[in-house]
Amino acid sequence: MNILVTGSSGWLGQHLVPRLKRGGHRVTGLDPVPGPHTDVVGSVADRAVVRAAIRDNAIQAIVHAGALHKPHVAIHDSSRFIAVNVQGTLNLLEEATASGSTVDRFVFTSTTSLMISRQIREAHKRGIHRAFWIDEEMAPLEPRNIYGISKLAAEHLCRMVHDSSNLPVIILRTARFFPEEDDMAHEIIQSDANIKANEFLYRRLTVEDAARAHVVALDRAPQIGFDTFIISALTPFSPDDCGQLMDYAPLVVHRYFPRYREIYARRGWTMFDYIDRVYDSTKAMRRLGFVCATDFGDILTQLDREDGVAPAVSRVPWAS
Repeated sequence: MNILVTGSSGWLGQHLVPRLKRGGHRVTGLDPVPGPHTDVVGSVADRAVVRAAIRDNAIQAIVHAGALHKPHVAIHDSSRFIAVNVQGTLNLLEEATASGSTVDRFVFTSTTSLMISRQIREAHKRGIHRAFWIDEEMAPLEPRNIYGISKLAAEHLCRMVHDSSNLPVIILRTARFFPEEDDMAHEIIQSDANIKANEFLYRRLTVEDAARAHVVALDRAPQIGFDTFIISALTPFSPDDCGQLMDYAPLVVHRYFPRYREIYARRGWTMFDYIDRVYDSTKAMRRLGFVCATDFGDILTQLDREDGVAPAVSRVPWAS
């Protein structure tokens, strides 16, 4: 297929574009930032750029991974988020369904962040005694910032265009896979690698798994038609664990992984005292046929193979 990938210079794009090319696809990368995987330097907010990229390259499929992200909230005003994340998505959808277009599938990279309200984010401070079990049926959605609001609005545009045109659209609400330190790291005493390892229990995946999920979504889109999926490493937890996860998470983790304390102790690592949310990605397994290759059990196996010295980031690829 001829595939347009937006955000081709970004973290996901750097892994997705080569994977698609290895699969025999012809990929056109679109990004405002030049990069080795970017063929068209421009913004999705520019309708003319989008139109030319689709038509000049006879695009058959679009992966829309380009966006302003949460870290950009501090440096861009809300109108810029609307221009890029909302209008940019509409530009792509409308050009994909315009007369003469050869596009027959669309994959949109969304985010689990839009599912996190202020209540969920502040659950522990507010004295809420159960972790939130988060799946695709959770409602109402009340994003807490312009990033989440703009991504939710873009999801609604995806559904609207699918309903009016029958363009197959798959929405992937990806959990965390960014390499940067968490924006709340200053409130936690663990190392960055320790934090990321913990998060594989409930809200993280590798960038390789994120890229692979998009490849699977491209393949399955015509059969599925339209749907939304949470993409995160499979959690070992169940809804029955939610009370104790908020009360004292290490006890729950020890029940599922009896050796985790021993493995962590060799590095001076610790588990979070509480876990306030759990992303359930079983729908992606059942309907999309996708499961992340790396989960918390795999992380423990990798750590157990180490020599007992706290590893550098380069030795734990899931933390980068």
